[in-house]
Amino acid sequence: MKSKLAVVKIGGNVIEDKAELSRFLSLFAKMEGPKILVHGGGKKATQILKKLGMTPKMAGGRRITDAESLEVVTMVYGGLTNKTIVAQLQALACNAIGLSGADADAIRAHQRPVKEIDYGFAGDVDIVNVNSISNLLNSGFVPVFCALTHNGEGQLLNTNADTIASEIAIGMGHSFETTLYYCFEKKGVLLDMADDNSVIKTIDSKTYMEIREKDIISEGMLPKLENCFHALQKNVHKVCIGDISMIDSESKLFTTLTL
Repeated sequence: MKSKLAVVKIGGNVIEDKAELSRFLSLFAKMEGPKILVHGGGKKATQILKKLGMTPKMAGGRRITDAESLEVVTMVYGGLTNKTIVAQLQALACNAIGLSGADADAIRAHQRPVKEIDYGFAGDVDIVNVNSISNLLNSGFVPVFCALTHNGEGQLLNTNADTIASEIAIGMGHSFETTLYYCFEKKGVLLDMADDNSVIKTIDSKTYMEIREKDIISEGMLPKLENCFHALQKNVHKVCIGDISMIDSESKLFTTLTL
């Protein structure tokens, strides 16, 4: 029987709210068993870019990462945000180790090819180094990954944190029974965006197709759900979506996705 592994991703709204981040990290530290945390930091990166007199560039909700922007996101993701989270987890007796995809050759990616849009130094994941990450987990460390990968040729790449969490959960699914948690500001996938308690508690493949056809869920949630079902089809045991209360062992209100 495979050991269980939790892969938890937190969004920018949690990171930017000091009280919420503190509450989340307290709950995360209490989670039993092997676990991995993945975080972004896009909102802070945007703030720093503006302070430096640079204009953040976006296309289709994704950041265009030129050479100067890459320097800033590296400092923010891999430095300020990552080490702040690691320090707070250490204060909670959680032996965290802050990582980018370049550390221990954990996550290799390639630079996204130019099609209609040139995303610059944006990376799409090629491979997750299961051995390196397993060695860290087996040594009692809790990996905390920022949204940076590398191409194996000395180049760092800015990579979507949702994708990193999904690819880690998929890769580790060969050795563990993985559960992927997406923590954001809502309590789960909602039937009614105006009602925060209208959470759809369980979604399987059939239910997903039904709610898509009926336009029940918001367009912004569709890419996230597509990413979730991709993970489920590639070794991930289950995926959960909700606010930070979701990782509390006593929480009951969030969305669970299964095949």
